[in-house]
Formats: sequence, structure tokens, C-alpha cells
Amino acid sequence: MPIVALKPGYGGTVADTEDRFHGKRLLYICWDHHLLFCAPLCLPVPPEMSFGALIDTVLPDAYGSHPDFAKIDWSTVQWLDSGHPFKPDLSKSLADNGLVHKSVIRFRTPGLNGLQGSCS
Repeated sequence: MPIVALKPGYGGTVADTEDRFHGKRLLYICWDHHLLFCAPLCLPVPPEMSFGALIDTVLPDAYGSHPDFAKIDWSTVQWLDSGHPFKPDLSKSLADNGLVHKSVIRFRTPGLNGLQGSCS
């Protein structure tokens, strides 16, 4: 996200560029309507990881403590990439799915509306 400084001539070093993460990219992930997690999680992931591996290996560590996580039917999940509907190819890499450094991914789980239906 570009920042515009209010002070003319301001210059600074951007501290979170992709080259500073040892071959990984930051990916912001948010599970909509599940406010046990109040904000998107920021996860460093390799761009060559498949989207399926993200679901199978990363998301359980990130969201597995939520009682609804085990109930997710991944075939019905609705994905958004930076606010736009997105249908990931599970066999392709994150990079091949168009995800770049600091992409914002949100997912919605129809039928699971927050802890014990609290967001119905």
C-alpha cells in the first residue's frame, strides 16, 4: 500500500519489502464472520507453496483452535483476493494464483457464521 508523506522531502526506508523475508511473502488472511480472530493474520509463506498446501498445512496451525475450523467444507468456501471474488487453483502455487507480497485473502464459510452462530 503506497503511503504519501505529509512532510515535503520526507524519505525513509520501507522495512517490509519482500526482499527482507528470506524468500517468503507476507500474506494477510482473514476468516470472515469469525471474530475470535479480530484481524487478518499476517503469515510469511513461500510463493511456490501450492494453494492446497496453504489450506492443508498453514491454515490449521493458524485457525485450528477455533471450534468451527474442523467443520469447514472447503469445497464451498468463498474466497476474496483484495476484496474481489477469487477461485484459487489448489494445485497451483500461491504465485501462480496471482498472490503477491502483502496480498489480502479473505474466506467465507457458508453455514458457519461465527462462534456458535454468533454472526447470523
